[in-house]
Amino acid sequence: MTGVDMFERVIRGAQLIDGTGMEPIHADLAVSAGRIAAIGKNLGPGHQEIAADGLVLAPGIIDSHTHYDAQLTWDSSADPSPALGVSSVLIGNCGFTIAPCRVRDRRRTMANLVKVEGMSMAAMEAGVRWNFETFPEYLDMLEARGLGLNVGAFCGHSSVRTWVMGDQAHERAATASEISAMAAVVREAMAAGAVGFATSTSASHNGEGGYPMPSRLAGQEELLALAKAMSEGGHGVFMLTKGAETSIGFLENLAALSGRPVMIAALLHNSTRPDAVFEDLEAISAAVGRGHELYGQVSCCPLSMDFSLRSPYPFEGISAWQPALRAEANQLPVILGDPQFRGAVKADLEHPQAVRLFNGQWRHLKVVETVLERHRHYEGRNVEELAAAANEHPLDWMLNLGLEENLGTRFVAELLNSDETAVARLLNHPQSAIALSDAGAHLTFFCDAGFGLQLLGHWARDRAVLSLATAVRRLSGQVADIYRIPQRGYLQVGYWADLLLFDPHTVGRSDNQRVFDLPGGEPRLTHQARGVVGVWVNGKQVADGNGCLPGTGAPGRLLRAFGA
Repeated sequence: MTGVDMFERVIRGAQLIDGTGMEPIHADLAVSAGRIAAIGKNLGPGHQEIAADGLVLAPGIIDSHTHYDAQLTWDSSADPSPALGVSSVLIGNCGFTIAPCRVRDRRRTMANLVKVEGMSMAAMEAGVRWNFETFPEYLDMLEARGLGLNVGAFCGHSSVRTWVMGDQAHERAATASEISAMAAVVREAMAAGAVGFATSTSASHNGEGGYPMPSRLAGQEELLALAKAMSEGGHGVFMLTKGAETSIGFLENLAALSGRPVMIAALLHNSTRPDAVFEDLEAISAAVGRGHELYGQVSCCPLSMDFSLRSPYPFEGISAWQPALRAEANQLPVILGDPQFRGAVKADLEHPQAVRLFNGQWRHLKVVETVLERHRHYEGRNVEELAAAANEHPLDWMLNLGLEENLGTRFVAELLNSDETAVARLLNHPQSAIALSDAGAHLTFFCDAGFGLQLLGHWARDRAVLSLATAVRRLSGQVADIYRIPQRGYLQVGYWADLLLFDPHTVGRSDNQRVFDLPGGEPRLTHQARGVVGVWVNGKQVADGNGCLPGTGAPGRLLRAFGA
């Protein structure tokens, strides 16, 4: 065979798991011109030869629930996702996007993301490149800058609402003419290449000043109109983060009206109402049985969050917490010390809600780091035990400690998905879609960007809750099918060479670590891959066992074309 006839790269002797759910085959895989050129035994030579005996070669992970919208304007690699096996991401989930955005709304958009997605204002002010206003201009900007992985973008409801309604977007329902104007923006976004339309009705989603994110002010008429506008081009997925007042029945009706798939987040197991998430999934299954395409988005990770009382995200879904949420910084200590405020929060917590992050699970809330030396012995202990020792209500104990330390005490809350038996049921439910990494958001609270490695290692290998082939399908082929992403998600000749090579005996993720590498030196939580040998995006290697590779350029593509 001449040099001209050689493949660019051949990965030899791997166990190939192709994304269909079929069991592995022992074979070689060749790559040329960014695509899978051949699969089989004893393939011809490649300019690069990679020995993969004992390793698994799978499609790259498609992370369908990220919030890299802002980060991609300064970091085209979407760090840390590529090093964690991810070759494609979908951004704009929950409707929290940065486009469309008028110049006048830039500060408000960033301030909302600070509150609702735990982002750093200093990092965004230093990093976001605002050389766009409309959604098509945003996509064009991403494409012109270049991307380290493949990116598909949702058109986001809160941004669309703000574009049309300005400051009124988070205060009132829209008029008929405003809904019509929003629908036009959605049509424009879909024509430009949006993967779909994303929104949220969750009570925990609050923006600057504690006001609801704009999408939460939308009535059912508005949601239905925008779903219809999304669907008119014959493609698109309607993504919604569900609040307590949004029923599966309404979402089934929305799917029927639009004729498009509906992805419902975030279905997490809550030990205070253990059956609620399964009731939602069974309602979704019933809708599917009636011919409507609905999915429940679940997580394979326990939801833990680091926080301080300056930004206590786990508590922000509690109705009685709203006065603190909207308080100016100098008034916050006064409110947190107010007995009436405390009494109202305690009363609210007596009525658990399945869609609320915190429902009084004080034994799952620990002190991570204290400010004052005399309080160091509290670190690592849970609030329930500490409060009992002090003969105080846990809320009073936590708030008193925080006030004594000028609200600088750091806590961690183990909130949802802590019951592994229940999570195993979620992962195996036929209508569940495994995602919810939230990569790019909540950077000081938690990091689940390595969720795919957690599924492959902890759940498939260690717990044997699902087979490795099934786990790979749930992270690749199934995702490509749901979102109609063509020629990705499978190891198939002619498909793009988005690849993950890993050691099945060691694959997983490390514990979180705090680094200070955001714009302006701002901090974030991240973690490292275990057992990952290589990650390729469109045939170009972007990561190896030591993490992201420098100097890889921009092999990613903006995903603009989706199937029906």
